[in-house]
Amino acid sequence: MAISFFQRLSRAIIGKSRVDDDTLDAIEEALIESDMGVDTTLKVVDALEERVSKDKFMSREELFTMLRDEIASLMAACDKAPVLPQNGPRVILVVGVNGVGKTTTIGKLANKFRQEGKNVMLGAADTFRAAAVDQLTIWSERAEVSIVKQQMGSDPAAVAYDTVKSAVAKGVDVVLIDTAGRLHNRIDLMNELTKIRNSVKKVLPDAPHEVLLVLDASTGQNAFQQAKEFSRATDISAIALTKMDGTARGGVVVGLVDQFGIPVRYLGVGEGIGDIRDFDRDSFVATLFDENELK
Repeated sequence: MAISFFQRLSRAIIGKSRVDDDTLDAIEEALIESDMGVDTTLKVVDALEERVSKDKFMSREELFTMLRDEIASLMAACDKAPVLPQNGPRVILVVGVNGVGKTTTIGKLANKFRQEGKNVMLGAADTFRAAAVDQLTIWSERAEVSIVKQQMGSDPAAVAYDTVKSAVAKGVDVVLIDTAGRLHNRIDLMNELTKIRNSVKKVLPDAPHEVLLVLDASTGQNAFQQAKEFSRATDISAIALTKMDGTARGGVVVGLVDQFGIPVRYLGVGEGIGDIRDFDRDSFVATLFDENELK
């Protein structure tokens, strides 16, 4: 079983009667091993070092409280509320590389919104992969929501336009638009996403209301690289993390929010259609310092 975030920190300070350089080094190593990233880890350790310079004999509880507070402060961006439409449906453009669980996340979100009483429509604008439209269609059936699709190779921007236009006509509450997940040429990606954004603005000038980047938390530093590349290609406004069924790699959440200033909006915590959670900063930080895994 993977070692939790809490267990890593506990092992780093076990047997320590004071917070000295060795203790700080052990904490630094534990945070990096949790995929927090070097830059964010150094921020936490530097803050801790400044604090303990005044009181080297902090208790274990005081040390953990200080770490909790520092990590929570680095994640303040998660308090940003989502942008809601002035009128018409809420349009969410979903981006991310293939294999991170993007289509699955769309299906889970569609089900989540429908369970909340909202009328949901999917747009299959990933027309690059043969299986993409079929996969999204299956999820639309599982979530019991409508879908707008065209054949493989169709213009993604045209699919997005048709989806939003149909959603407006039918009084839909939420639109989730899937996009192609390829990064081999960032210029192509940027151009395609720009075309999609412009196409939906022709229907709703304030859309899309959110550009949601889906990342696989288990890939560690690779998630940082993907966030960097997509942030260069388009304006990412929120993140959904998949495979967050424990806190062993919980540091990646902290690092992503700190480094990119983008809120984590959702956590995928399992394989089932209902296994997605709204992200809450305080609850997440508390969970990092709890023996229990994310449930």
